[in-house]
Amino acid sequence: MNSLTSKLLFATTIFISAFALFLVQPIIAKQILPWFGGSATVWAICMVFFQMTLLIGYAYSDFVSHQLKPIHQVIVHVILLLVSLSFLPIVANSQWKPTGDEDPSWLIIKLLIFTIGLPYFLLSTTGPLIQSWVARTFTDSSVYRYFSLSNLASLLALICYPFLIESRAAIEGQAYMWSVAYAIFVLACIGSGIYFLRHVQNNITPSKEESSLTNDATTSTIGFKNYFLWIAPSCMASWMLMAITNHITQNVASIPFLWLLPLTLYLLTFVLCFESDRWYRPIIVWPITAVLMGLCAYGLNNRSVGADIWVAIPLYAAALFFVCMVMHGELSSMRPSSQYLTRFYLMVSVGGAMGGFMISWMAPRVLAAYYELGIGLALVALLMTILIQWKSVKVIALSLSIFCGAYLYLQIEDDFNGARWIGRNFYGTLITADVTDGPAIEHKRLLIHGSIKHGEQYLDASRKKEATAYYGATSGVGLAIANTQQHNQKVGVIGLGAGTLAVYGKKGDVYLLYELNPDVIEIANKEFSFLKDSDATITTVLGDARLSLEKEAIQQFDVLAVDAFTGDSIPVHLVTQQAMTLYWKHMKPQGIIAFHVTNQYLNLAPVLVNIAKQQGLHYALIKDVTDNPSLRDTDWILIAKDPSVLEQTAIRKATGQITPIPKLGIWSDDFNNLLEVTK
Repeated sequence: MNSLTSKLLFATTIFISAFALFLVQPIIAKQILPWFGGSATVWAICMVFFQMTLLIGYAYSDFVSHQLKPIHQVIVHVILLLVSLSFLPIVANSQWKPTGDEDPSWLIIKLLIFTIGLPYFLLSTTGPLIQSWVARTFTDSSVYRYFSLSNLASLLALICYPFLIESRAAIEGQAYMWSVAYAIFVLACIGSGIYFLRHVQNNITPSKEESSLTNDATTSTIGFKNYFLWIAPSCMASWMLMAITNHITQNVASIPFLWLLPLTLYLLTFVLCFESDRWYRPIIVWPITAVLMGLCAYGLNNRSVGADIWVAIPLYAAALFFVCMVMHGELSSMRPSSQYLTRFYLMVSVGGAMGGFMISWMAPRVLAAYYELGIGLALVALLMTILIQWKSVKVIALSLSIFCGAYLYLQIEDDFNGARWIGRNFYGTLITADVTDGPAIEHKRLLIHGSIKHGEQYLDASRKKEATAYYGATSGVGLAIANTQQHNQKVGVIGLGAGTLAVYGKKGDVYLLYELNPDVIEIANKEFSFLKDSDATITTVLGDARLSLEKEAIQQFDVLAVDAFTGDSIPVHLVTQQAMTLYWKHMKPQGIIAFHVTNQYLNLAPVLVNIAKQQGLHYALIKDVTDNPSLRDTDWILIAKDPSVLEQTAIRKATGQITPIPKLGIWSDDFNNLLEVTK
């Protein structure tokens, strides 16, 4: 095997491993989402598992490459690779479904360990371990380019999954295809190990790339300073990735797939900075970064900059790209000789995990709102004072840090001055605020989640029981409640909001309100009076509605309102065949299920129509266009088993036309794709 062919073998192994590493995350997470409620909690637990396994994998690579002889490295790794094949295919066994009395967090972790644990671990070891083999095989190789290649593979996987894979294959099919790719990776990795053993060089001379490095980690023992300088930029790049993603998806716009943009830019900077030194030019990149960071800090307290979709998204995306170019560019300039290669990658992984942990776990528990972006901007500027060598620029960076900190303070002050209640948990930031413009009879209290208003109530005593926002008498849900059983009515509501639908409750009625976020229940009871003023018997149920309905006795609902869709935050498990079947187990024969499908970015009506047709149900689109200032224009889909229910005059007059989506599949727990319904 000649040198070019062998390098291609190493490169192919690294590429396949990075591609598969990125693909397995959505494949396995989507398999188990319906089992555990489809909430963001499931994604978070999965991400913790993936990050920790990646970190352990990098630690393994560092240990093996330094402590074991080449023959033992290959033997140990090949044995693990062969054992990992027993995990295939990576289809989660139904025995892991929760029964209701266990901690779902630990159950998910155990499920992941026994379903994909060893394969994911070995994929995570590949980049640093194979690069260490390359360094000991080809002394003339630019080994860090392989790191650029692995990030390019991750970037391609990120783009391919939603646009090419998810839209064409069901979840189980994706799992089988991934398993085939993993088997190919195992063969390539074993081949790389065999070549390494045959050509390993025990006495390594520095490569041309290493000879050009001037940092002290190339010639002397690494110490705390090196560890800090490797960890800190990686940590802040990861921090800014997640902080800016939170900001643009929560505070600017809930646009489907918007989260792809920052992650793509983040990976692209890794590709550029480690491909070669030509892409990162401090004298050009530093000034642009400083200006963009200053504008981002200003935007935190100025909605025309920080919340306007046409200004904020390009601004914060550009800022993330240049901040990551600085962080990753500095990391690349501090890359050590191949002797310390695996240790370098381990510290980079530690930094990335720290940044992710602080934003995904600590921030929701410590910060009252999305303040991590302002904190991150100030910390990045402060880190620049350490990374920059020019004294005059250090002063500018320090000034920038103070500037960013000042606008963070103004952001916090503005939030707390304008809010009655502000709080944050894992599900996001909730704010209640009073709007007191105009006459007193028009004063309102709002419930706001990011950029979305989730409910409002008039403050005047005479109007407190007035239906507002999306829930007027002429809306789909209003018509459903008015045109079903009139006495002792039983209504279920998935998605509490401010509790507005309780205004329709009469004496003898029963309302069951399902809500995932405990803060929403607290706000609905303390900040709004819809629930306590209702004449119906009101019960709130904390937890995922689908899981709750699966455990409950048959409810016999007259109306079930499904109102848990916000922007791109669609709990898909609530709009699948399996979910519809479950809902009808709890409905009366003449009952109506009302789905709230008002959405600026997603066209969910055809999804529900396809499911209704497949299950022999009847449907109507209620498109309510109103000039009432207290109400919103809304779209509701009403679904019934009894067609006569939808033929009542009020419903029939309000029924609109539904434009089908060509080639739209029938959504199930196994197959669904938001790309199909993106407007």
